[in-house]
Amino acid sequence: MEVVLLHGLLFFLPLAALLLYRYNATFHYFCKVAFFNCWIVAMATLLSPFAALRGRSVENMKLLRAAILPLKRFYGIKMQVWGSEHLNIKEPYVIVCNHQASLDLMGMVEVIPDRCVPIAKKELMYMGTVGWACWLSGIIFIDRHKREDAIDVISQTARTMRRENLRVLIFPEGTRNQDKSMLPFKRGAFHLAVQAQVPIFPIVISPYWDFFSSKDKKFTSGTCTIRILPKVETQGLSAKDVPELTETVRQAMADALAEMAANHCGDQHPEQPPLPRGAGAGAGRGMGSPQCEEDTTGTSN
Repeated sequence: MEVVLLHGLLFFLPLAALLLYRYNATFHYFCKVAFFNCWIVAMATLLSPFAALRGRSVENMKLLRAAILPLKRFYGIKMQVWGSEHLNIKEPYVIVCNHQASLDLMGMVEVIPDRCVPIAKKELMYMGTVGWACWLSGIIFIDRHKREDAIDVISQTARTMRRENLRVLIFPEGTRNQDKSMLPFKRGAFHLAVQAQVPIFPIVISPYWDFFSSKDKKFTSGTCTIRILPKVETQGLSAKDVPELTETVRQAMADALAEMAANHCGDQHPEQPPLPRGAGAGAGRGMGSPQCEEDTTGTSN
């Protein structure tokens, strides 16, 4: 009798889970989120020993990128990138990007150039094999609760960027934000760019509303558009220019985000937004073809 019951359970439970996944949006959402997190942990665990052979190096970011790229196919998310030609320069620079959810990782690996590392909150370093993989990949950790330490990391990073031709990616909102408008920007990324005297590339990821919402527990397939805006120069700027620089870049990104939202997550070719003051000489070019807690540094939450 017990054997019959066990066989019945073994048949019924997978069937129930399959039906729930198919017809219950909330269960569907949690399954996809769980798979996303498990994939990240599994890939970090698998790849860390290989990365360790090279030691801590920005070159290990290529392994993390290769591990995350397949996720878009598993989830049926189509990535469109506009303006990728803007990143085709050999000099170091700072990338600033809006931050909506963990799904931003999939967008990040679509555009992140060679020799580019994100700045992340220090707590990430203690997340087991994920933290180890991040450390081995050269990701820069910052303690958002210790202002002096954060300022010191920014100064050290500025020197390293010039010396090692490094690119740095920062989420200047400082936390995840799925609202229709961007949060005020933290100034850490802009202090970094000014100290290093390197350009800033704003990148805007279209809203996920059509296919993803942690509030509504929705996770389906859809299209994500990533728009790379022309570079903003910082040559000749000083610390006193940082507040205006921060607001100028934020406004350009907010305008682009509003256009992308109005165009149903970028399904139509958007007009180029007004250029921020100080944009480089290449800023007048078109966007190209699609390639189908409070802190001062702007690290992700």
